[in-house]
This record gives sequence, C-alpha cells and structure tokens, in this order.
Amino acid sequence: MSTHASHPDIIKRLKRAEGHLRSIITMLETERPCLDIAQQLQAVESAVANAKRTLVHEHIDHCLEHAAIHDPKEAIRELKALTKYL
Repeated sequence: MSTHASHPDIIKRLKRAEGHLRSIITMLETERPCLDIAQQLQAVESAVANAKRTLVHEHIDHCLEHAAIHDPKEAIRELKALTKYL
C-alpha cells in the first residue's frame, strides 16, 4: 500500500508533540508551576488526538473506500475495529 498523503503532516505533528513532551519533563525537573505543566500536557494531548483523527479519517476515506469495493465484508469488519480508536 502506498504512503498516505497525510503521513508527512502527522509526522510533523508528532515530532512537535515529542518536543513538547521533552520540555514538560524539563519543566517537572525544574519545578515549574503546575498550571504551566498542565497547559503543555493539554497541548500534547491535543496534538496526538488531532494526529490520530487525521490518520483514522484518511484511512476511512481511502483504504476503507477501496476495500468496500473489493471486499465489503472485510471493510465492515475493519471499520468496526477502527471505531474503538475514534
């Protein structure tokens, strides 16, 4: 299967989240205020959720659409399995 068009964007988002996670660890080690840390944690959580949503939506739009044409039963099984990540 070919690379999805959204993968480069997802990689950028996750690398940004990775950088935020490193900074959060530093914030904890240097005893920064909890409010600042919580704000950064929220940013990481949001970035990961957005990356996941983009990946799942693209998979539905492209992979499942293709599978539905060639193997509808398998497409339905995969969609059901995918719903646990929504």
